[in-house]
Amino acid sequence: MARLKEVYQREVIPKMMKKFDFNNPMRTPRVEKVCVNIGIGEARNDPKLLDLAKKNLALITGQQPVVTKAKKSISGFHLRKGMAIGCKVTLRGERMYEFLERLFNLAIPRFRDFHGIPLNSFDGQGNFTLGVRDQLVFPEVDYEDARKLPGLSVTIATTADNDEEAEALLRFLGMPFQRRN
Repeated sequence: MARLKEVYQREVIPKMMKKFDFNNPMRTPRVEKVCVNIGIGEARNDPKLLDLAKKNLALITGQQPVVTKAKKSISGFHLRKGMAIGCKVTLRGERMYEFLERLFNLAIPRFRDFHGIPLNSFDGQGNFTLGVRDQLVFPEVDYEDARKLPGLSVTIATTADNDEEAEALLRFLGMPFQRRN
């Protein structure tokens, strides 16, 4: 079992029950899934970038990514319906907890000029999205490959009813948020 999952079951559930006065452990929020996405607009000109992005995303997440395609044509971006424009991975279960542990303990502390994750990226329904500008914060990624690629976005979907519960859940799991003023 992933270490973060054990921490959730042993420490986070009792803390959440105490903080929010839940009377049933099944009522406590949990992380449902993690979606990691790379959007590559330049893939229409250079298809090798898409292969490179797929390789890097597979290294980072440990799961084979799916290629995302344009839903409709946009002439201003020289985009046609069905063109490959990125790739994504949806993580659940053990891989999700292992990825979150590496994200919280290895990748986020390696951000340049890091002073904590800002609290303004919650969506109002308990989900959190984090933009990672540089893929080099993940130790698995090769320097030469990461220079050519844009950043990625990580969306953490929780079963929390509101942002306050989701923030507490992620904070107890080890997400290094900024301090509240």
